[in-house]
Amino acid sequence: MAAAPVWSVDPRTGKQREQVAVEATAQEVDAAVRAAHEARGALADRTVRSAFLRSCAEELEAAKDGLVETADAETALGPVRLTGELARTCYQLRAFADIVDEGAFLDVVINHPDDTATPPVPDLRRYKVPLGVVAVYSASNFPFAFSVAGGDTASALAAGCPVVVKAHPDHPALSELVAKVLRRAAARHGVPEAVVGLVHGFEAGIELIKHPLVAAAGFTGSVKGGRALFDAAAARPVPIPFHGELGSLNPVVVTEAAAAERAEAIGSGLAGSMTLGVGQFCVKPGLVLAPSGAAGDRLLKSLTDAVSDTDAGVLLDHRMRDNFVAGVAERAQLPDVESPVTPGAGGEHTVSAGFLTVPASKLAREGEHDLLLEECFGPVTVVARYEDETEVEAVLSRLPGNLTATVHLSEQEAAGEGRGAELLRDLTPLAGRVLVNGWPTGVAVAPAQHHGGPYPATTSTSTSVGGTAIERWLRPVVYQNAPEALLPPELKDDNPLGLPRRFNGRLER
Repeated sequence: MAAAPVWSVDPRTGKQREQVAVEATAQEVDAAVRAAHEARGALADRTVRSAFLRSCAEELEAAKDGLVETADAETALGPVRLTGELARTCYQLRAFADIVDEGAFLDVVINHPDDTATPPVPDLRRYKVPLGVVAVYSASNFPFAFSVAGGDTASALAAGCPVVVKAHPDHPALSELVAKVLRRAAARHGVPEAVVGLVHGFEAGIELIKHPLVAAAGFTGSVKGGRALFDAAAARPVPIPFHGELGSLNPVVVTEAAAAERAEAIGSGLAGSMTLGVGQFCVKPGLVLAPSGAAGDRLLKSLTDAVSDTDAGVLLDHRMRDNFVAGVAERAQLPDVESPVTPGAGGEHTVSAGFLTVPASKLAREGEHDLLLEECFGPVTVVARYEDETEVEAVLSRLPGNLTATVHLSEQEAAGEGRGAELLRDLTPLAGRVLVNGWPTGVAVAPAQHHGGPYPATTSTSTSVGGTAIERWLRPVVYQNAPEALLPPELKDDNPLGLPRRFNGRLER
């Protein structure tokens, strides 16, 4: 049977644009993984590795116009958004290059022998080494930042791991272009092009996670798809780490005092956050607990006015559009659910933003409204009106894990009066990032960032954004009583590489 062609599709019209590639066969996946495995030695030198990452950023910037044009044709996300995302991606590559140069990620710890300890301590030298080939599964909604050159790829290469990327079907032409750019950067430093492999096709993704030379995987996508790959990774004869970002409701709690203080600002801010990028952000606020009463009414009026002024938009593909239209219709038909601004189809190829309201008491216990506690991808949120703090606590107790959780407090509550600290404690078990008086859309690339959360937000405790994302692709190794002449340079007493380390209990920078 002939391999299925891979087409670039215009989401604005649903029409095929061009044939980009063909879906990879099992043999082609095997060849890509084996080539990546053979190329891993080229990333052993940290100086070469950091220079390669910086060259990736330079080459992407040089190709910016063509990349953004192709990305917009395949995603309809718009040149402004895509230009910013590409800049973020280049910044991220350079940030990981800095991390590689610094070397603290190696976590070097050296203990000399101590016969006086109980029990005696032998000569121990610990650091971290790369796992091996990493399978990267691209996301649909971030064609640069969570795709071929995105955070999983950048952090894996920084760790010294080659990657084989499974391209997302929503932007195959862009994936091919970006892979060529990264390979061009590799060639500048004598690094084999195979350190960045690329395959297309659903079956190729399955073959990739099963390949015995794949040592770990990173995924951003749906709960259904991510869970299937997670289970496959665990079911292998040799299970591997699977770092998946699957789904998140990103709850928001608005206190009665905060609503009384600035209802209009909260309503308009919520509208901007939930409709940003046509609601296609993984940290879109999907459930808002807002008070009943006059202050809550003012918040809803502000939200209604702002969402009503939002233009219809194009989702990433027609499958997502169909799922959104069906999903909001199913939710709107539930008892006691109202639609102040009705979300749904905006045209043949577009969707209209909207929001639903429901009494919080309907979500406080298991029942027919449980669907409202599931993520609906697109420009919609659910506002649950609560009567008292008990209802807030009851709803929060039923929520699954999330990437983010947000609380809006009054000025006095933020200063430590009232339930501010208690609400933060209630939200902390639910999410990896807890926000106060802000909105979760927008994930800064910074050393302290954490983009992850309890399941189903992610399948591990790691982050996919920020410097510590590199830790996913490393494992510790300890050498005991190894002769100095045989030690890697990272673990020698005289520290020839000038690495930060802990030496006999003392931190050396």
